Amino acid sequence: MRHPLGPLLRRASVSALALAVIWVPGTARATAPPAPSAEAAPESARIPFAERYHAVQHGGFVRAANASVSCRTTAVRPSEPPCTAAREGRVPAVNGNFDMFYVDVDSDPDTYNSSRAELRLPAGARVTYARLYWGGNLRAGEQKPARDAGRVLVAEPGGRYKELLADTVVGHRVAHGADAFQASADVTDLVRSSGAGLWTVGQVDVAMGKSRSGTWGGWTLVAAYEDPAQPLRALSLWDGFDSLDRPAEVRLNGVRVRRGATGRAGLVAYNGDRGGTGDSLTLSTRGRTPLPLGDSADPADDVLNSTINDPGPVRARREPAYANTLGYDSDVFDLGTGLAQGGDQPTFRLVSQRDAAWAGALFAAVDVQ
Repeated sequence: MRHPLGPLLRRASVSALALAVIWVPGTARATAPPAPSAEAAPESARIPFAERYHAVQHGGFVRAANASVSCRTTAVRPSEPPCTAAREGRVPAVNGNFDMFYVDVDSDPDTYNSSRAELRLPAGARVTYARLYWGGNLRAGEQKPARDAGRVLVAEPGGRYKELLADTVVGHRVAHGADAFQASADVTDLVRSSGAGLWTVGQVDVAMGKSRSGTWGGWTLVAAYEDPAQPLRALSLWDGFDSLDRPAEVRLNGVRVRRGATGRAGLVAYNGDRGGTGDSLTLSTRGRTPLPLGDSADPADDVLNSTINDPGPVRARREPAYANTLGYDSDVFDLGTGLAQGGDQPTFRLVSQRDAAWAGALFAAVDVQ
């Protein structure tokens, strides 16, 4: 890659322990990176989910996301389903059905994959934290080098590519026939200065080709913001990396939710297949039965169904805007029903009982007293 390194190169270590503390409205915390370094980030096969950022403020989360690979429009094998119909969600299809190839929407000959998505910020909102996650499968018809997993290109709306290095441990595990990874980096300064609009991410280190486990890959930009016009909310972002043969569970410690509260939660996950059952994201408060989250695009028993979805009638722009992202999930759910009875210590639990799926990040914003 010929693009110069920018001021975004940092490294940090991830704590495996979530902290239980009492938060004061208007305060925030995030893991603080040490001095910048251009060295590759260390790797770990399993990274327990831990809180990356927390704040109590008037505001919420927004995110932009897209896939980095999809099916070929010209079938390599006659047995493959029609790619266009699969992308549009008109026929049952999973990534293992296809010889997959890169999505590439930019005009830069030096990039082999790129995609865009819109970050929609309320007018007058101030970004308080932002993080970019990217990941995929390094092995399908080809084997991509793991050493490149911790670097990616990012361009703000109207801007040029900047090379970004992971500033924390890269999750990287060979299992279930896949060579899976997720990396991430703090991009708060860049998002705060550049704001809303179409963001582009390229050179996600993901393989093309076909294998039994399939290939997948994509990116998600998560941004916390402050907006005095919105309710006081507890905002938390957790991340880690693990296959979902064990559940990913996170908790808003020290938070009490009033009856009738509102909120939203989001997830980032890899290699979920559309059309089966056994994937769920549940919300519970202490002493109450967990409630499965879902909507018309994400059934409660199939939340990892290869979608990039938001609640509400207005969808953020994506280029391309495939309905079936063939193994990449970045979804946001409305929590109104789950919070109706109130309670304390809201807990989210992501489970997959049927597939070699991988969890990367969870985030939530809920009204607080």
